[in-house]
Order: sequence, then C-alpha cells, then structure tokens
Amino acid sequence: MGSRNVKKEELTRLESKSLDAQFKTVVRDGLGCSPFEAEAVLDAVREVYFPFLDEASPQSRPGTVSLVAVCADEPAGKPVAACEKRTVCLTLHRGPEDDQLLQREGARAFRRARIPDLCQEALSQGALLTREDLAYHIFFCNPATISRDLRFLRTEAPDVPVPLRSTVHDIGPVLSHRVAIVRLALEGKTTSQICTILRHSPAAVTNYLSTFARTAYLAREGMQEGQIAFLLRRGRGLVRKYLELLDACTNEKVMAYHLEELLRVSAAGPKKGGPR
Repeated sequence: MGSRNVKKEELTRLESKSLDAQFKTVVRDGLGCSPFEAEAVLDAVREVYFPFLDEASPQSRPGTVSLVAVCADEPAGKPVAACEKRTVCLTLHRGPEDDQLLQREGARAFRRARIPDLCQEALSQGALLTREDLAYHIFFCNPATISRDLRFLRTEAPDVPVPLRSTVHDIGPVLSHRVAIVRLALEGKTTSQICTILRHSPAAVTNYLSTFARTAYLAREGMQEGQIAFLLRRGRGLVRKYLELLDACTNEKVMAYHLEELLRVSAAGPKKGGPR
C-alpha cells in the first residue's frame, strides 16, 4: 500500500467543487454515462453554448469578481469622484491551474500571474483598474504588496502590458492597445490570434475593429478628423491614430488587402456595442 499524496488529494477535492464537476456528476447519474462520455458531453456544451451563456447569464460564473472601475477614456489626472464609472466582471480564479499554482508557489506567485490578465480584462470591458482596486477589491491585501508585485512584473516581464489608471494617458496604452489590435488585423492576424497576443476578449477586438472600419468609411467620404470624432463619439486622439494607420495602408500592399477585407466584412455584418 503506497503512501498518501495529501497535496494531490487536496487538488482533487477542490476540482470536484467546480461547475464542470457538478455538470459531469449530473450527466453520469442522470443518463448513466461513463466518466469519459460525461467529459465528451461537457466539451460539446462548452463549444456550442458557452459563447452565448457568458453574455446572457445574469449570474456570474464561479471564480469571477464584479467591481466598479473608472472608464478607460477618463484622463489619469481627473478626480475619481468626477469620472464616469463602469461595472466589470473579471476572472480571478481560472480553476485547477490556479489551485495548482497556489499550492505549488503560493499567493504571491498567484497574484503576479493574474494581475496582467485582470488589468487587460478590465481594459477590454472599457475600464482601468488601480492599485487600490487590486489590493482592496480583488486580492484583499495591502497596496504596498501590489506595488511590489508591479515592480517585479516590470523587471521580470517587461514585455507583458499591465494597463493601470495611473500609467495610462490620452496618448498612452489605451490608444496604443486599440491601434495595436487594428494593426495586427491589418497584418492578417485573426481575432483569436489577436486575443492571444494582446489578452483581449473577442467582443472588445470586434468592437475596436468596427470603430476603425467606420473611421475608414467616413474618411473615404472626405470627412476630417474632428467631424469623424464627433460622428463616432470618439476622442480625436484615437481618430488621428486610425487615420495614420489608413495612410500606412496606402504604402503596404498586405495592409491594403486586409483593410479591404475588413471593410467588406464590416459592411456585411451587424454593428455591436461594447467597450470603446
């Protein structure tokens, strides 16, 4: 008889208290399926229904946290009390992989692994987090702890963007991320690839590309920067960056080709609202 693996048993217990485990138990007991068959049914449900259930469900998924954050378009120097706010839903705990990370490396490694994704997820929903948001509303620790984590990320992972309200300005990461998304699309990257590269949601990427396409249409109608910004209700800085990308397309055959494809798809599909 072998010795017990206490840590493995702990992870197994945690995993058995997930929605996936609950669903597989219902399928096994109700339909008499084997564990393999229950897993296959779960995979099919994920593929078909999850893209719609995420947006349609009035109840947050386990592992998520909802909080009110300042809109990304608000300048950094503006008092928080005077800023427009937005409610965002963030994925704090991803499931078994985070259980393993916490058990193996502890809370500090968990925070440092999640902070970039949480900040990007908030930005994709049109808001920016602060150190206080991360400390008091998400990780329940001291802001000084978050500051140490951010210093570590800047040193050890300088290429990983961590968009915070304190570091974002009108011509900074908020616009840079939008322009970067459009540029990747003009280089031929798919929505899935862009989401992986910049850690944005598909809905946010689609919205940014839609705004760029409308900017391109209005520019082709002869409208100027200020007129386009007024009609689309977007900042002039963003419109200016998009117009610069359009100029770049005139000298790049690949970008010009994907621009026409983007405009064709945009004209064929419905316009959806979302983060700006």
